[in-house]
Amino acid sequence: MVYKLYDNQVGKTEDEWRKELTEEQYRILREKGTERAFTGEYDIHFEEGAYHCAGCKTKLFNSGSKFDSGCGWPAFYQTAEGGTVVEKIDRTFGMIRTEVLCGTCGGHLGHVFPDGPADKTGLRYCINSASLNFDSNPD
Repeated sequence: MVYKLYDNQVGKTEDEWRKELTEEQYRILREKGTERAFTGEYDIHFEEGAYHCAGCKTKLFNSGSKFDSGCGWPAFYQTAEGGTVVEKIDRTFGMIRTEVLCGTCGGHLGHVFPDGPADKTGLRYCINSASLNFDSNPD
């Protein structure tokens, strides 16, 4: 489910973000960076639970929608029920892609592509591990 919300509803300054996030998290979430393929903590991670935004703790994805796409980043075929994810057109690097952001804090998560499991949604949310925190007890 995609909700159109304003970026950075959390209201933190960039200095506050820098103090709360690791360098890698800041580079990805706030500067729209990307981690190298096959290096992220959650690429091959299939425990039961939920994935939350590393910046603001908003629930974004459930483990049940995670799949091994072989792309080198955590992949999900849908967002969590009640999750707040925003999609925006990204025209950087001479490509047209759909960027995925946390709808609560505006943090960059990754991109979504139309090559996910056909028997599910057909979507592949390709997400940076550094933009996520995993909770094995989400309830």
